[in-house]
Amino acid sequence: MIRATLGLVVGCALAGAAVAETAPADVKFGEYGEVAASLTGSAGDPASGRKVFSERSAGNCVACHTVSEMVEDVQFHGDVGPSLDGVADRWNEAELRGIVSNAKNVFDGTVMPAFYKTTGYIRPGDAFTTKPATEPLPPLLTAQQIEDLVAYLMTLKE
Repeated sequence: MIRATLGLVVGCALAGAAVAETAPADVKFGEYGEVAASLTGSAGDPASGRKVFSERSAGNCVACHTVSEMVEDVQFHGDVGPSLDGVADRWNEAELRGIVSNAKNVFDGTVMPAFYKTTGYIRPGDAFTTKPATEPLPPLLTAQQIEDLVAYLMTLKE
């Protein structure tokens, strides 16, 4: 009995370790830009997603968007993009994942950056060298940061 239980625990741990992160080039976008499958194979953490949203060294979403629940502790909310209060009532998880991964698949002409993209850029440079960057570039956010951010956005209901 102990061996069977131990075997089951080890087997589950190995199966969990085998779940790989979806690479930016392998993301499957739906007809309307949605991304149905998790990029990591696991749920995101809303508290970590809030940090991604608010920290300038991460997503810095707050530079363009306002969220009322952050007004007291996060400064300098932007108004370039729409307020995200109630965003989880307007879009589902797959739609939000698609928007965060590459908003240009959903909103033609948007200035919102594609946070999970590595190729197809038209303007990036190589630091301060005045030379064009070489692709592929790293994505702006990791797959886990995308999932955490989506989990946070899903808490923003009216």
